[in-house]
Amino acid sequence: MTNIPETGRTPRVQTRLVVVQILVLSLLGTLGGRLWYLQIREGAHYQKQASGNHVQQVVQPAVRGSILDARGVPLADNETRLVVSASRTDLLKQKDDGKAVLTKLAGMLGMDVKDVMQKVRLCDAKTPQPCWNGSPYQPIPITDEATPKQALQIRERAEEFPGITAEPAAVRRYPGPGKSNTAQVLGYLSPVTDEEIQRAKDTDSPYLRSDMVGRSGLERQYDRELRGKAGVTRYEVDNLGRVIGKARSDAAEPGSSLVTSIDSRVQRIAEHELDKAMKEARTQWDRNTNRNYKADSGAVVVMESRTGRVVAMASAPTYDPNVWIGGISAKDYKALTGKDSDYPLLNRAIQGQSAPGSTFKVVSTAAAVAAGYDFNGTYPCTSSYSVGGQVFKNFEEESFGPISLGRALEVSCDTVYYYLAHSEWKRDGGINPKKKPKDHFYKAAHQFGLGKETGIDLPNEVTGRVPDRQWKEDYWKANKDAWCKTGKKDGSYVEMIAYENCLEGNKMRAGDEINYSIGQGDTLVTPVQMAVIYGAISNGGTMYTPTVGKAVISPDGKDITEVKPRSHGKLPVTKATLDMMDQALAGVATRGTAAWKFSGWPQDKIPLHAKTGTAEVYGKQTTSYLTTYTRDYTVVMTIAQAGTGSGASGAAVRNIYSAMYGVQADGSVDSKKALLPTPQKSLPKIQPDGSITAPKISADPAEDQEKATQQPTQQPTRPGDATPNGQQTPATTTTPPTGNRDTRRRPRGRGSRRTTA
Repeated sequence: MTNIPETGRTPRVQTRLVVVQILVLSLLGTLGGRLWYLQIREGAHYQKQASGNHVQQVVQPAVRGSILDARGVPLADNETRLVVSASRTDLLKQKDDGKAVLTKLAGMLGMDVKDVMQKVRLCDAKTPQPCWNGSPYQPIPITDEATPKQALQIRERAEEFPGITAEPAAVRRYPGPGKSNTAQVLGYLSPVTDEEIQRAKDTDSPYLRSDMVGRSGLERQYDRELRGKAGVTRYEVDNLGRVIGKARSDAAEPGSSLVTSIDSRVQRIAEHELDKAMKEARTQWDRNTNRNYKADSGAVVVMESRTGRVVAMASAPTYDPNVWIGGISAKDYKALTGKDSDYPLLNRAIQGQSAPGSTFKVVSTAAAVAAGYDFNGTYPCTSSYSVGGQVFKNFEEESFGPISLGRALEVSCDTVYYYLAHSEWKRDGGINPKKKPKDHFYKAAHQFGLGKETGIDLPNEVTGRVPDRQWKEDYWKANKDAWCKTGKKDGSYVEMIAYENCLEGNKMRAGDEINYSIGQGDTLVTPVQMAVIYGAISNGGTMYTPTVGKAVISPDGKDITEVKPRSHGKLPVTKATLDMMDQALAGVATRGTAAWKFSGWPQDKIPLHAKTGTAEVYGKQTTSYLTTYTRDYTVVMTIAQAGTGSGASGAAVRNIYSAMYGVQADGSVDSKKALLPTPQKSLPKIQPDGSITAPKISADPAEDQEKATQQPTQQPTRPGDATPNGQQTPATTTTPPTGNRDTRRRPRGRGSRRTTA
């Protein structure tokens, strides 16, 4: 065996050692460099950040400003309640995610376990309400109705209720003065979401996780002014969480108060009369459908004619806004949003769209005059009007002979407007229009402010619709394929309509313009739009932007920002035409279609003007529309599926005026009993400490009104009205003045829809 001398490590091993040494030295160099960078170069920066990790914030929510009526009566304010809240973060640290704690808490509070569980779950695309849509790190309110005994139990037995707190807190309240509701106008609050926090992060009004924000109504519109600024105290703590000093403290700043133009007394009257009118309508027999009227929804607007300020705004069905406080239950949420709820969250005064019926005829009258027709000329009021073999009938086929446009407004003669609209349709070229048709009737609607928002200071107002040529073209393009697929020449009513629209739904047909002239067809308006129009007729032609907010007052009462009335245009009529229209609308209340409801009204002292309307909707009962005004106010009421304009709404509107002006049952005027004989101009009295003096209000102004006026419980029945057994009332009943009937629309055969005529 040959012996090989051991001369040392092999070259391969030496190479490996060199590589390892280089790697170790490189790592040490990198670590050393990084250590120098962190401790020397950026040491001050990271030291500052590290110190920030030991600063904890304690947020003191700001007291939200009150919403007051025009006299200073609170419509929304705050009260101190014992609020039980749950920390979702602490609950999730427990083995069962806090289910046992929440179950025990529900039992102690007398609540349903399911409701408590739903309150603490987070909202997302797959989780329906109720759920928590605020920050997951913010304490989640379980109830704001805890008793002192329950709160004491939670605090004394903290080990049994980890993550649960019970503290006094300022909670929003909607007191409903004098049984007024005002729900849709006021709106409601809910917690701020993370998305909203991020969106407002770089603005001059950022959100804190504890903030509650307005979701609808005035609470949303004036959220920034009402919210105030939460107080934040920053404490320095050590790594064990012990406070070692106070870093900084910013005091909470309460929100400003909003004074509105709402009068809570008139608001109560309006709500009461709307509700009563709907209930009364449900007892009336609809001879067109052979069942009682449904009267399933409605709205009323009371507005100052010369400023646009809203004195009352009611929408039905309604709800109690207090259900949102402390988190809404599943049962309450379903009642507000379910398919059978009829959607009480909807403010039908600004979001309810329907055909205006004959109340639209003031627009058509202005259009006719603009087209060259003499207001005082004579036009045939025949029992029917034929176009291309189709017959468009007047109400109950009445005929008044040759009459003026003023008289046509008084008796609401449809055939006069059929004639005018059809004449203009032919002058514009008919089914094959001129290159630039005049379209006076559609142009007038736009000039009257229809088809767009009024600009009222409430969120989510809708525009309504003017079915002009452009709208027809756009609508036809969007629906042509569906119409062509389902339409049949000799099918059902709906199938024949689809067939016609498939062929020429983009063309302005004679039937379209004829129906449009009396506020039918595809025309849609809102009650607040009609209030603006009739308010403008009352004040001489100025269209005011309606407002609910009247002034924003700082917490100390020193800064007052008034919401000034502002105009957004003039009616497209001359003063002479406006005066004649005004006289005709007065005639509606004294000898026209509304006279049977306003008989005995002190017209010499308080001139009242009106226009009735009854709109047809296919597949539903007729909608009641009544637009009225005096020298001071405009009142518009509409009730869906309730019958005629004056029949369903006349008594209610009269009672609203009677309450404001102090009109008694015998037609006399008692100024001492008048709630608001002239608009409230001044703001409520502000005390030196910033508080606002509020007058006392009756427990129920509506009840007081009924006792004072002793209005008859039943209005006179008109001859020819049907009773539930289908029999007609005898002609010996109280008979209204000549020509005094309402514009009850009913199917007119094929002429009541879009036609090829």
